Amino acid sequence: MDHLLSYIIFAPIAGVIAIGASLAVPMDKPQRDQFSRWVALICAGVAFVLGLYLWVVYDGSTAGKIQFIERATWIPSLHIEYFVGVDGISVSMVILSTLISFIATIASMPWWRGKDEHDDPEHPHFSVVKVPGYMIMLLILQTGMSGTFAALDMFLFFVFWEVMLLPMYFLIGIWGGPRKEYAAIKFFLYTLAGSVLLLLAILALYYRTGDQALLQRLATVNPEAFRRLVDAGTLAMDPQSHAWAYRMAEGGFASNTFNMLTMAKLGQAGLFDLVGPFLAGITFAKLMWIFMFIAFAVKVPMVPLHTWLPDAHVEAPTPISVILAGILLKMGIYGMLRMNWPILPAATASFAPAVSAFGVINIVYAAMVTLAQTDLKKLIAYSSVSHMGFSLLGMASMTESGMSGAVLNLFTHGIISPMLFLIVGVIYDRAHHREIEGFGGIAKVVPEYTALMGLAFFASLGLPGLAGFISEFLVLNGAFANLPWHTALSAVSVIITAAYYLWTIQRVFLGNLNPKYAHLPDVNWRERLTLYPLGALAILFGFYPNVMLRLINTDLFALVRSVKGV
Repeated sequence: MDHLLSYIIFAPIAGVIAIGASLAVPMDKPQRDQFSRWVALICAGVAFVLGLYLWVVYDGSTAGKIQFIERATWIPSLHIEYFVGVDGISVSMVILSTLISFIATIASMPWWRGKDEHDDPEHPHFSVVKVPGYMIMLLILQTGMSGTFAALDMFLFFVFWEVMLLPMYFLIGIWGGPRKEYAAIKFFLYTLAGSVLLLLAILALYYRTGDQALLQRLATVNPEAFRRLVDAGTLAMDPQSHAWAYRMAEGGFASNTFNMLTMAKLGQAGLFDLVGPFLAGITFAKLMWIFMFIAFAVKVPMVPLHTWLPDAHVEAPTPISVILAGILLKMGIYGMLRMNWPILPAATASFAPAVSAFGVINIVYAAMVTLAQTDLKKLIAYSSVSHMGFSLLGMASMTESGMSGAVLNLFTHGIISPMLFLIVGVIYDRAHHREIEGFGGIAKVVPEYTALMGLAFFASLGLPGLAGFISEFLVLNGAFANLPWHTALSAVSVIITAAYYLWTIQRVFLGNLNPKYAHLPDVNWRERLTLYPLGALAILFGFYPNVMLRLINTDLFALVRSVKGV
């Protein structure tokens, strides 16, 4: 399929157009709402099916081979291209984004047919409020997420990165909980501050690629690396300007480039390291690395840049928390692997000890904070901060096992954390609160719900045979060789994680039944459609992680070698 990635990225936009056009057609509210839901569900479903096809046909055996490439000049005057493709770093994330987007769309349907609270003017359920607008925002968000993972042009990457910002802001700010405005503004400001630094770094790197004096210096200092760039076609002499240039999609020449793959080759040849002290004695490469790292660390989120996340999770509607935990947090780690690690490998090697330290802080500190939470949704939110620390530690270990575990953790956590937030949404829709101490003994009346919660908790704490175990094991195994003390400290969090999950099970499900919930209804079919597939995947990847590892390992191992070879 020639344009598979474009179909995946823009299938949701077809739904946006259809829903937008329907606003001009006379309909009553129930009809318009139902039309919007079905359009969103169909478009998300189409993208998901195409994502499954991508999984089947992707060839993970060849290193450095970008597959399903689509490339065309977009803005010629600035040498910007529509350039998308997938490799071992991105393919799992594109697949994950289509899956979680489809699950979130199902979760956005009315939770229980005929329930009065859907029409309660004081506290209406989010699924019946401004439905066309909600579905439009959800579909635009899906396009932004898939596009970010597939983009191979830095400017295009930044456009998709920013496309996600506004829909998420509105989805929290309009359809969220009591403190939705505060949470939405906090999310917006944190992310926007990071985006400013990212844009500065992208522009600075772009202009350095066209610095002829710098390129000549590279030819003098490292003639072998420069010759490899020329032989590979990364650099070519423009016959008109008689200057070094880069080939565009249609065969022309560009003096500068936003092409991530070209920048990675330049960075690994040492081009950006040749720029001397740039600001306060810090070299250009290290300063750009810091700018990009901070921008991506906000999304991870990395302590101490994490404080927006609990508020956003608590106030967001359940499907938006699902997307936030399942996909958006993964973009921080993905951005580091796509830009910091390959483009600035020498700076990456220099900062690896700091990254590993931040990883340990994320793991241990967030786990201890989680232990103190009384709100079930906030508990899951802080546990996500802790688990993302494993990806930071694995990346910083500079080992094949650690890197493999870091990226696998993105996928497994992207399955488990949405399941956890969906489970919290189930109980909130019924009880209208999330206070852990407010329940008690409900396993007696909701056995199916209890079993699903137990599966998700045990998968998250890393029980062998479930998805969370293998990714954390690979990280700890890879990190131990180079970072034994970091690994030992991180392993402590496994005990803390078990403590807060088991303590939650005891307080919510065991003991005497709270009479208030003696007639609590168990899960319904809409909830089963979202929870059972994720539960099945948590078991599948626990027993057979090679389903995903075979897609990602070859390119990840090549990335490790390129960084360590600097």
